Amino acid sequence: MQTFIFKGENFNGGLVGNFVVIEGDQYGFLGKILELSLPEKERLELSEKSFKNNDFHPTGKIEILLSFDLFEPSKIERGLNSLPVIGAKVFVCSSEFIKGYFRKFGVKEDSEATSLVFELGTLTYDKSTSIEISQQALFGRHCAVVGTTGGGKSYTVSKLLEGVVSNNGKTILVDATGEYSTHDRKSYSDKACILSDNSFFHYSSLSVGDLFVLLRPSGQVQQPILLDAIQSLKIVKIAARENRNLNHINDGILVKQKADKKPIFDFYKEFSSEIEVEFADFDIQKLTQQLRRECVQDSDDWGKNITKWGDIDKRKYENSTSLFLRTETLIQSNSFKKIFGFGKPKTDKGELTKRITDFLAGDKNLLRIGFENVGYDFQAREIVANAVGKYLLDKARKGDFKNAPLILFIDEAHQYLNKSVKDEYFELTQLSSFDSIAKECRKHGLFLTIATQMPRDIPVGTLSQIGTFIVHRLINHFDKEAIANASSSANRNTLDFLPILGAGEAILMGVDFPMPVMLKINKPETEPDSDTPQFKMKIEKNGGEEN
Repeated sequence: MQTFIFKGENFNGGLVGNFVVIEGDQYGFLGKILELSLPEKERLELSEKSFKNNDFHPTGKIEILLSFDLFEPSKIERGLNSLPVIGAKVFVCSSEFIKGYFRKFGVKEDSEATSLVFELGTLTYDKSTSIEISQQALFGRHCAVVGTTGGGKSYTVSKLLEGVVSNNGKTILVDATGEYSTHDRKSYSDKACILSDNSFFHYSSLSVGDLFVLLRPSGQVQQPILLDAIQSLKIVKIAARENRNLNHINDGILVKQKADKKPIFDFYKEFSSEIEVEFADFDIQKLTQQLRRECVQDSDDWGKNITKWGDIDKRKYENSTSLFLRTETLIQSNSFKKIFGFGKPKTDKGELTKRITDFLAGDKNLLRIGFENVGYDFQAREIVANAVGKYLLDKARKGDFKNAPLILFIDEAHQYLNKSVKDEYFELTQLSSFDSIAKECRKHGLFLTIATQMPRDIPVGTLSQIGTFIVHRLINHFDKEAIANASSSANRNTLDFLPILGAGEAILMGVDFPMPVMLKINKPETEPDSDTPQFKMKIEKNGGEEN
């Protein structure tokens, strides 16, 4: 962006931060006042008379934000094809002029999206100038709401939700703490899916990789045994469905000890495409028993008979004891039964993927998925959130959102993005479904909106795909640098304001906005439950009774 120096005789009023219009020959220029100063002589000779006579000749610096055709002011030029001439007039920009520009940012001509706008806030220096933003400009290239605690981030998210609903859009909110439960009572909201309460994510919708993350088998011995056990239980389920009589099966368990390999290998070959699907579609209640049954030698008679499995392999069994314990702990845990529906059929009431499908087909606008009752053991929060993202990612790839776009809000996104699982025995596994949504789902109609107080913890690949930033107060240097590196329209003059923004104030910038603008976000009608608890003095009555 270019700067322009002006002198008082060419300037007709305005303060630092005001938008101004600079007159040119063929093009006009929209700019913002960065500095105002008086010549040294006038500054030293200030008097009451000079105030009365308005006898000032200020100079100042303007940042040129964009240019427009003088004869078609609505036609914006993204670059600067020319610069103001010497002696060009400078005028304070009218509110209507600014409002008209913001309504059209990010919207193609003759697009239906021009009518899908909502009022987001007002200019910080002029509360009478309301700013209406196109829904396409805000969410069409993904959106991020960032800011430290107390900066107004939660109120902004609530305002955005109301804006989407006002345009009859569809949105799913992943609510980390339950602070947006205030929306549950609204007519536009579907019944909230509160995990571990009235909803669960059935384990059969998890991938085999998700199960590996939950159980963390060591690489040398335990991983092959776990994979074999999963395949064996899939064979058991398919054989029951197909009414196939396999002598190896006993009480839902595939027994391999001293058994012939050929019938199992033939069955596997026949149904390999179904057995090898990534989802954990089997009876997980039998997993611990099946793991024990997998600890057999690969051949019988000391390796002479390779057509049969051998006896129990004590070394494998002893090395897998920790896996048996972790598996049984997971399956028998009451909290995990509530989260993953262990022991329940997938068709049971409250299953999350079914609730999402019903919501997308229904007439409600908002579905809140509450994580407030989900604990942090086994990294269950990250795994479930990643699985929800993967489910929506698969639907997007199938084209389910092409004609009916969906906006996915992720609150406290730093809890779910850029997450990996690794310990001293388990190899590194990335949980990357939201990263994939950001990189590939814009063209599929699935749009991501993340809210976080620590943008430095969001993957660089995800941030680089974000087209719109609503930035509240940021103090940490690395947080500011993360935004500066990710936003094409950020500049040092803009970022210098971040540490001093007040509550509810934010800088809006992005690919579809030729210029960053400082806003005061309007208070939402439905306020989130995000107030900080207040310390209270303990008052005692006479006799020591608490008041």
